[in-house]
Amino acid sequence: MGLFSKGVKKTNESFFQKISRAIVGKTRVSEDVLDAIEEALVSSDMGVDTTLKIIDNLEDRVEKDKYMSMEELADILRDEIGKLLNVDNSEKVVPFDFSKKPYVMLVVGVNGVGKTTTIGKLAASLKAQGKKVVLGAADTFRAAAVEQLQIWADRAGVDIVRQEMGSDPASVAYDTVKSAVAKDADVVLIDTAGRLHNRVDLMNELTKIRNVIRKVVPDGPHEVLLVLDSTTGQNAFQQAREFSRATDVTALAVTKLDGSAKGGVVIGVSDQFRIPVKFIGIGEGIDDLKVFDRKEFVSSLFTLEDLEK
Repeated sequence: MGLFSKGVKKTNESFFQKISRAIVGKTRVSEDVLDAIEEALVSSDMGVDTTLKIIDNLEDRVEKDKYMSMEELADILRDEIGKLLNVDNSEKVVPFDFSKKPYVMLVVGVNGVGKTTTIGKLAASLKAQGKKVVLGAADTFRAAAVEQLQIWADRAGVDIVRQEMGSDPASVAYDTVKSAVAKDADVVLIDTAGRLHNRVDLMNELTKIRNVIRKVVPDGPHEVLLVLDSTTGQNAFQQAREFSRATDVTALAVTKLDGSAKGGVVIGVSDQFRIPVKFIGIGEGIDDLKVFDRKEFVSSLFTLEDLEK
């Protein structure tokens, strides 16, 4: 079983069940087959724009030869989706640039998407690699967020900087990077508020945090990681839109893929907002946050054995 197989199993089954029903007994890629593929892509929450892009490219590639096997069709789909996911034209995902010390990551996202848990799992993974990590509890509007991050810090065995509930988030961020520099830390992970009153508040808060970080680490933050919950489907697109307007989102972490048939959201959001996916969450375990591997993800999404059952 591939690394991501369990994480996209529901998406895989939903997708291939629809396509297989459309191609049974057929020997050519007809309009019906293309319509079924389009429906399958949309129902996986890939988004209409990304789906139409794939269908247009698929039509161009099969125009000369309407006759092809399911294996050939799947190969074309793998290729097209793989291209869409490679928004930064990189060979593979580099999760952290350890040449920058401390490497400062600002983590954003609405409440409930698994933002704090994602930070905790990243901290545990980094600690296991021998890296010195400092967490910043800058979501000071929700007491549970600070306590949850404290639990993760204790579990991972890393330092945390926190203040009282209601404290200025930018002040927490400033103290965090100051502490990280003093301790010669490798990575700083800063949690931020998941919900503010409106986009203007969100923009102002994140801008303030960014500015105080730069007083200590002039080129920071080096990454703004947006955490999205795959089970929310189209809401993930709206969240990506709002956070992209509020700050310079540079990477995505998509959680709860193991519980969703909507794995297409990984492809759609990355393609439409031109933001690379760096991490995916495929389970509850501390090791179930994985560095995103485009080839392995696409391969897991198109497992032809499912058609033979």
